[in-house]
Amino acid sequence: MNSQLVLFEEEQKKIVQICDALHRDACAKAVFLVNRDGQMLANSGQTVQMDTTSLASLTAGNIAATGGLAQLLGEKEFAIQFHEGERDNIHISLVGQRVILVIIFDERSSLGLVRLRVRRASNELVKVLEQINAKAAQNPGHTVFDEISDEDIDNLFG
Repeated sequence: MNSQLVLFEEEQKKIVQICDALHRDACAKAVFLVNRDGQMLANSGQTVQMDTTSLASLTAGNIAATGGLAQLLGEKEFAIQFHEGERDNIHISLVGQRVILVIIFDERSSLGLVRLRVRRASNELVKVLEQINAKAAQNPGHTVFDEISDEDIDNLFG
């Protein structure tokens, strides 16, 4: 599967809606969707005080390292990770082998509730990823730069 993920506006809106619903329904502090290259795709919740760039890249690194551990043990990968802290907990899961869903939650929620809500959100995200793949297949070689006109460039650098 191509590691490059091009988000179209319609699918980006759907992804944000799914993250917002997961944030609300899981009683989470924050929800992040990160690609495997460590780039933030969407977030929801209390993210202002967080270094989201570092969080995204460290999460991707964590998934890569855990993948190495899985291979050493003869596993394909570990699709779900959970880290428990004094105040906050992090639930990390792979979605569609393509993106990483990160949920930060505290005592207002529980691991059981988070796992339940993540399962539903993951199914919805897989459907959106399939829509993105279908659009990309219809337009092979299409990039976001194809949609930028000379006029757009002139207006930008005006």
